[in-house]
Amino acid sequence: MAKAMVVIPTYNERENLSRLLPEILAHKEKFQILVVDDNSPDGTGEIADEFVKEYPGIVHVLHRESKQGLGKAYIAGFKYALKHDVDYIFEMDADFSHNPARLPDFLLMMKQYDIVVGSRYLNGISVVNWSLRRLLLSLGASRYVSIITGMIIYYNTVGLLCFRREFREASYLDKVHSDGYSFQIEMNYRAHKRGFKIGEIPIIFIDRHAGTSKMSNKIIWEAIFMVWRLRLGFYNK
Repeated sequence: MAKAMVVIPTYNERENLSRLLPEILAHKEKFQILVVDDNSPDGTGEIADEFVKEYPGIVHVLHRESKQGLGKAYIAGFKYALKHDVDYIFEMDADFSHNPARLPDFLLMMKQYDIVVGSRYLNGISVVNWSLRRLLLSLGASRYVSIITGMIIYYNTVGLLCFRREFREASYLDKVHSDGYSFQIEMNYRAHKRGFKIGEIPIIFIDRHAGTSKMSNKIIWEAIFMVWRLRLGFYNK
């Protein structure tokens, strides 16, 4: 059985998921896949079910009753993954912004690290189809998080990363407060404070070609205030 599980939260990602899963399945000897679907109106969950029928024991689906947020979807997925015999757990966005062919490279780096984070900015700027405004916002946000938290990570809110199961077992999932993209910041910070070794691998980010972004002003403000709560120790327990 594959030693890694890729957790993919979905909400209205029917077109992207139908393209993404076959590319991950090209490495099915190494990876299981878990789709965590929030009852997508566009039928994303049904697409995932078809893959489960074709690839039993390799593709899994966790159906949730409603859209409850990215962080809660990941936590539900991690708990599911921890019940299975895998050594590594991946987070991966469903919007096809990251190349699935890079997943084996993460596993190679896991020989040296507890967590490997995909970085758009490790070797310069590796972003495709972004406006200058969005790029500057992303760069500024990453720098902001690093300054306040003290984490030396070039990109803190990436949707592609890999953890050893030992970190998830020690990360007190029920005590995680973040829900949007600040979920990634909080999990990285918890790893940093507990002394887990974090590495980065350069990736190319390509803006989604289908579906709509889940980013909102509420998510942005959550991330802005979350880093201060973490830094001041409000969420350290």
